[in-house]
Amino acid sequence: MQEMNMLQKQYPDLTVQKDVLLSGYTTLRVGGKADYLLTAETEETICGVLRFLQEKGIPYLLMGNGSNLLVKDGGFRGVVVRFGKEFGTITKTDDGLYAQSGVLMSLLSKAALDYGYTGLEFAQGIPGTVGGGIYMNAGAYGGEMSQVVKYVRLFDGEKITDVPGNEMNFGYRHSLAMDQQAVVLGAAFSLETGDKGEIEAKMKEFAQRRRDKQPLEYPSAGSFFKRPAGHFAGALIEQSNLKGVSCGGAQVSEKHAGFLINTGNATASDFLNLMEKVQTEVYNNFQVHLENEVRIVGNDE
Repeated sequence: MQEMNMLQKQYPDLTVQKDVLLSGYTTLRVGGKADYLLTAETEETICGVLRFLQEKGIPYLLMGNGSNLLVKDGGFRGVVVRFGKEFGTITKTDDGLYAQSGVLMSLLSKAALDYGYTGLEFAQGIPGTVGGGIYMNAGAYGGEMSQVVKYVRLFDGEKITDVPGNEMNFGYRHSLAMDQQAVVLGAAFSLETGDKGEIEAKMKEFAQRRRDKQPLEYPSAGSFFKRPAGHFAGALIEQSNLKGVSCGGAQVSEKHAGFLINTGNATASDFLNLMEKVQTEVYNNFQVHLENEVRIVGNDE
């Protein structure tokens, strides 16, 4: 595609790959090929590339760590854009930290520990990036991004704006970035100084709880379904006797029913069929519709 050559000439730090299998870029380990995979290393490049794609009307998908994403077996007919390793810096500020979107949540939590900041212990086991975490207001063990965000650096396709945390319209797995389909470039976190020993102990406790209760030994996307009002998705699935039920290589985890896992050779279609089966059974039993938390994108074969 001529447009890709134009982009690469304009942005020398941009890496362009053609016909890339996306299963290697998602934690579910499923998904077909993208026409192009672009990796950008700077804020200028990421914004310039997205402006270009929008102007040309080229379909694109911004991907973080691929930890909350199911790409269909037909892949993505368009351009997938990722943050490169250079777009992953953490900076100490007067009252906390600033992190670019490419930073893994686990590394952000570790940095907070290193600086003696408390408030991000919950993030140590979340497999996504800061960008994805802000976009969906990720959380665990009583903590979530909305509690610690001072401001978010957003790109709306035209301009970059630093939006205060209290204006980010955060809700359960929801944010202003989602409403506006804006790109999260980074975020500042307002944190309190704490005792390093206590911070580390809490992080270890959360890590142990994850190991005990979650199927970390299998590829998954974390909790596959959103928490329905007044219920827990995992409990409803378990009470529907669906633990261990499979569709092809996709299985309802026997360890935690809220997780759908790849037992080794699953396809995206396997996960979609299993998702539908779980939703149908739970609705038939409890008249509760389970909404997928995992984002589903791409084309059928």
